Amino acid sequence: MKQCSVCSKPAVYHVTVLKNGDVKELHFCEMHFHDYMEKPQTKSPEEAFVESLLPDSDLDERAAEDEQLICPNCGISYREFREKGRFGCPHDYEIFRVRLLPLLENIHNDTVHRGKSPKRAPLDSGNQLRLIQLRRDLTQSVEREDYEQAASIRDEIQKIETELENSDSE
Repeated sequence: MKQCSVCSKPAVYHVTVLKNGDVKELHFCEMHFHDYMEKPQTKSPEEAFVESLLPDSDLDERAAEDEQLICPNCGISYREFREKGRFGCPHDYEIFRVRLLPLLENIHNDTVHRGKSPKRAPLDSGNQLRLIQLRRDLTQSVEREDYEQAASIRDEIQKIETELENSDSE
């Protein structure tokens, strides 16, 4: 899915501009498309709007930030997620949270799930995600030879696993 050329919202309008044999593709969300269509006619609407978009350092900075925003668990960057449309692991939701919330709000008009959950979904999926994170932290603590931290993480893992086993037996 393409993103708006101006902001990070999903594009719903796609405009192809032909100028002197050059082809420019512009993608707009609802709001920016109307801005584009309502630009004053001192120049052609395409020229005025394209000029306002192209030399924008904010967009360049955001693209650089997207490249640097990388999940430490699976190694996928936010830019890769945008290109492929798929995450590398469940941890990506937390790593890319700042960028995902406006996107989810734009798509679903909310950032909190208010619908049904699958009957087969684990009740403790939050604990499962926490276990994955703790195991990764445990490995990192052992690599750093921070054994006190590793021991406390191990104890926390055992506590969560015991809780999960008890909830499964009920």
